[in-house]
Amino acid sequence: MNISYKWLKEYVDFDLTPQQVCDALTSTGLEVDALEEVQSIKGGLKGLYVGKVLTCKMHPDSDHLHVTTVDLGKGEPQQIVCGAPNVAAGQKVIVADLGCVLYDGDKEFVIKKSKLRGVESLGMICAEDEIGIGTSHDGIIVLSEDAKIGMPAAEYYNLESDWLIEVDITANRADALSHWGVARDLYAWLKQNGYQTALHRPSTADFAVDNNDLPIEVEIENTEACRRYACVSVTDCEVKESPEWLKEKLNVIGLRPINNIVDITNYVMMALGQPLHTFDADMVTDHKIVVKTMPDGTPFQTLDGVEHKLSDRDLAICNAEEPMCIAGVFGGMGSGTYETTRNVVLESAYFHPTWIRKSARRHGLSTDASFRFERGVDPNGTIEALKYAAVLCKQLAGGKVSMDIKDVYPTKMENPKVTLEYGYVNQLIGKEIPQETIKSILGSLEMKILSETAEALEIEVPAYRVDVTRPCDVVEDILRIYGYNNVEIPTQLKSSLVIKGEEDQKHKLANLVSEQLVGAGFNEILNNSLTKGAYYEVKDEETQTAVINPQVVKIMNPLSSDLNVMRATLLYGGLESIAHNVNRKNGNCRFFEFGNVYQFSPEKENADDPMQAYKEQYHMGLWLTGKRVEGSWAHADEQTSFAELDAYVDNILARIGVQQGMLVRKKSDNPVFAAGLTIENRGGKQLIELGVVAKKVQKQAGIDTTVYYAELNWTALMKVIRKQKVEFTEIPKYPSVSRDLALLIDQQVEFAQIEEIARQTEKKLLKKVELFDVYEGEKLPAGKKSYAVNFILQDAEKTMGDKQIDAIMQKLIANLKQKLGAELR
Repeated sequence: MNISYKWLKEYVDFDLTPQQVCDALTSTGLEVDALEEVQSIKGGLKGLYVGKVLTCKMHPDSDHLHVTTVDLGKGEPQQIVCGAPNVAAGQKVIVADLGCVLYDGDKEFVIKKSKLRGVESLGMICAEDEIGIGTSHDGIIVLSEDAKIGMPAAEYYNLESDWLIEVDITANRADALSHWGVARDLYAWLKQNGYQTALHRPSTADFAVDNNDLPIEVEIENTEACRRYACVSVTDCEVKESPEWLKEKLNVIGLRPINNIVDITNYVMMALGQPLHTFDADMVTDHKIVVKTMPDGTPFQTLDGVEHKLSDRDLAICNAEEPMCIAGVFGGMGSGTYETTRNVVLESAYFHPTWIRKSARRHGLSTDASFRFERGVDPNGTIEALKYAAVLCKQLAGGKVSMDIKDVYPTKMENPKVTLEYGYVNQLIGKEIPQETIKSILGSLEMKILSETAEALEIEVPAYRVDVTRPCDVVEDILRIYGYNNVEIPTQLKSSLVIKGEEDQKHKLANLVSEQLVGAGFNEILNNSLTKGAYYEVKDEETQTAVINPQVVKIMNPLSSDLNVMRATLLYGGLESIAHNVNRKNGNCRFFEFGNVYQFSPEKENADDPMQAYKEQYHMGLWLTGKRVEGSWAHADEQTSFAELDAYVDNILARIGVQQGMLVRKKSDNPVFAAGLTIENRGGKQLIELGVVAKKVQKQAGIDTTVYYAELNWTALMKVIRKQKVEFTEIPKYPSVSRDLALLIDQQVEFAQIEEIARQTEKKLLKKVELFDVYEGEKLPAGKKSYAVNFILQDAEKTMGDKQIDAIMQKLIANLKQKLGAELR
């Protein structure tokens, strides 16, 4: 929100500097993001002074130049060569001294010591257009005799800069989206801090109805979306350029002046916070306005020439035949004010914030009006704003108010009432604030005290404070005016001891693993939980069209199609990060991310417990792409691989205490992988998926290089290791034994099945099972393949003998034969 310092001073009395105003506003919660000087004349006439021409004679080498001596009040007169035909001795003039910067549009030039046809010149006597106070270049400016020599030109012309205060308004502070709203907060702060001050609301005392030549009827069909609608007609208006004072006010805050009628509505909105709209009265068929919704799909062309299809949830301002405006959002083509417009209808209304917000998002339109309506305007301010605009139309456009104000207000909106206990205020703030101070602050914030006891106050909150409905909201308002810095830091710290729980353990291990990965060359990324639904599209069996997977959590009112679902996997955010880096010549990426993923189960929908169908889990993602080694003198370049990703996953599992014997590996059928594995616990619960990302998925993200990805269900892993401890153990004193088996098995048998049978056969002494060779060829029977598997056996208490080893291996071979039909080659 852009606020003009000079405009603000019209509404509240103060003598603070612009910077002091910024500090005061920031302390009240209206954080100032920037302060910028706005000069009415570029350069602010700096370096320009009143001088007196003492002598003037012709230049010895020119027929049009004059050599003058000018007194600038600095002691020695300065010699200045001047080409103006009207320069003469005895004149008071405006002089640009050495170092002064003058502007010609976007160009600037500095006045320097120079020679003109051999004669030295130490300045410049100026014309109107050269310093920006006019357009004449007929000659130099000649001032009156009473002009004081040496006076700065800015002081002579009473030139004052304005200051643009850029305030970051939070979404709850709709009341501060105007100069009057900011003035109210500043007034409360000034009063609390002992300054003499007063508020001056723009007056509408001059409002009067001139005739009843153009009455307008109003009907509200949808009273949910439109709670109040008021209008007034003004006839015989002359649409023309706005006066300088109005154009200057709008320019300072960054609004482009258009014409006097449009500028009046913008001015009133920025002054009082109430958006207005102006209709050409000739477009209001039958002189009737109907506030209603239109049938779904009704075509409507906005002022910018774009055609929209109205929804049956879009509120429209209509004449007797057709819609003229999307209420609170955008006007329609032909219904605005143009040079030919003579009679206008001014609209001031209160629309339901939710309706306006949804319409604005639905049509991709965002205006100053919709920005205010969707946050909530003052329902009690509509008439004052309408009167103020009508008065300005009379003053600036010569119009006549041609009807009594039509105000349709079906159900009056009551001001919220709050009971505030003094003890609650002190408890929440952490300091005892005097009761008189509390009442003074409430009064300065226009909160009316209805009744009072020794312990509490009954307060009526003004309707424009849409964010104040509870006692804690009132306490927040008291504190921001009282001053956060006035609440002392306590000398004692009160705390309670809590037992470290599973959530603490989850984050502790996440930090440990993060440090481990960073040490291995990874970078942590953090992506948005909102993502695009296109990533989760599947083919609908009935319509054969692409639809979002029903198990994905959809956003009801998405900001855009790129943020319309909650992520069901961390994969796509990481791919976008990889694409961002690859496009910037950083192709060797090692990323990891911790974050929540979301799932919806339609079969679990329950009206009594809506959240039952939704699930949120904490996951971890790993991404590898590019080269593992590049540009090393000691090692040839080497691409990343699935084996490398698998090793990182194994290291993570080892670090958090998951033993390989607790896991089962299976082939993944997830379509996001061209080839992949699923790692489950012994109970069949999926813990990890890893593999090579499918080409079509990479293409969606705009990536050409191979990407390896692993996603760990951190929530599930924490349950697996709930009773596990990572403990130090000595290196066994007794040697391990290695045995290899070459097994002939059916094509459909997976290594995970062999590993599971081996671990079930020998749970204590079997330490490791590894597949080190696979053979499929013509020499094998049809439907068969050969696996070469290594088994590591070790007893921590003694050296294993041949009999013991052979017994284990024979039992293992027998189980493999019985359960899988495996044969030794």
